[in-house]
Amino acid sequence: MTSLRKLGSSDLEVFPLSLGGNVFGWTADQDQSFAVLDAYTAAGGNFVDTADSYSAWADGNSGGESETIIGAWLKARGNRDDVVLATKVSQHPDYPGLSAANIRAAADASLRRLGTDRIDLYYTHFDKPEVPVEEIIGALDELVRAGKVRHIAASNISPERLRASLEFSDREGLARYVALQPHYNLVSRDTYEGELQDVAARAGLAAVPYFALASGFLTGKYRPGAAVDSARAAGAGKHLDSERGRRVLDALDAVAAAHGVPVATVALAWLAAQPTVAAPIASARTPDQLPALLGVAELRLTEEELARLGEASA
Repeated sequence: MTSLRKLGSSDLEVFPLSLGGNVFGWTADQDQSFAVLDAYTAAGGNFVDTADSYSAWADGNSGGESETIIGAWLKARGNRDDVVLATKVSQHPDYPGLSAANIRAAADASLRRLGTDRIDLYYTHFDKPEVPVEEIIGALDELVRAGKVRHIAASNISPERLRASLEFSDREGLARYVALQPHYNLVSRDTYEGELQDVAARAGLAAVPYFALASGFLTGKYRPGAAVDSARAAGAGKHLDSERGRRVLDALDAVAAAHGVPVATVALAWLAAQPTVAAPIASARTPDQLPALLGVAELRLTEEELARLGEASA
């Protein structure tokens, strides 16, 4: 059985791949979403990531669709205690921002949609620098003390604001971030490496990177002349135009061939091996997309392979 990873300083133990819920209610309907969630948990997965705003951007949606589907699945399967459930606040059209009042109201709305009495990991989705960290941490601490949230985390935050938040928590003895969700992958390293990663490492935070496969580019399906039927094709395809993108694909192809695994598995394994990273996030619209993602739990790259990928992506 795949060993679980401890999430920072928390008591949460998570599978080394977090299942992204951004596609639920967007490119995957409820039946497809249930099938993906069933296949992920059957393989030993236990770490599901969503946000209250998923998927407000899709025609006809208003936000909260992903949480609603996950909540229906948890109720149908009766497995709430087996799942580490992560969601986020600040971007729902009806609950924008990180004021204390909004954090409280948005958390209650998420709990209703998820059909649960607690959120295991609650992220500030996008930091709002106009709101003092004292107000944000104070509101999150209230949720923890009320038992509505077990642990708190941050995403899309500057090193300065992250450091200030941690210092305030330590000084006042309030709930403290245990994880960070940065944009990080083989073709986007400067979005995390450097000062932000240093702050996370010194504070003992676990990183749970999003866009782990660069919107699908790092699956290897984007090649010169190849047409890809995906809602994210335009964003992913742009990496083909860069020399670094092509170098990374070449290196991924070579390492994947040596192990006899899909390119996506190698890209995730590189990410999982980086300092502070506990579990990359990746999503699947159908169960047949999952094996390439789940393979990260078993694949161990050599130092030479990690170095080769690191040099290609520099």
